Amino acid sequence: MKHFDKLADLQALVGHEIGTSDWITVDQKRIDLFADATGDHQWIHVDVARAKAGPFGAPVAHGFLTLSLLPEMAASAIEIADVRMGVNYGLNRVRFPAPVPVDSRLRGRFKLLAYEPLDGGAQLTMEATMEREGSPKPVCVAESVTRRFV
Repeated sequence: MKHFDKLADLQALVGHEIGTSDWITVDQKRIDLFADATGDHQWIHVDVARAKAGPFGAPVAHGFLTLSLLPEMAASAIEIADVRMGVNYGLNRVRFPAPVPVDSRLRGRFKLLAYEPLDGGAQLTMEATMEREGSPKPVCVAESVTRRFV
């Protein structure tokens, strides 16, 4: 985890990678729970036998499940001591260049693209690149916009 004492310290780091998350395992239980929470029970995610015979050779995580791991990844990648609250402001761009087969281990790399001061904080735009262990291609690339308040 990368630690920063002050939110303002990030302003000088625009254009640089500012943190890398811990690894997260995406197992079938997580996939099934996400399917139940969202109502997306497509067979490539939840029917293990059918998915093994399908195009990916195994069940794969939902793209939105992969995307939903961003907060967990960010929390293990970056700590800003003087931030009392952060809110998700949105996404500018999201792509899923490669699938996430069941039992994959993923981690996120965070590059600060923009720092915009706000009254009482800052708006941060970060490129989050999620990589799968053992794969040269990322599984998700997202431009995330958050607001952090001190």
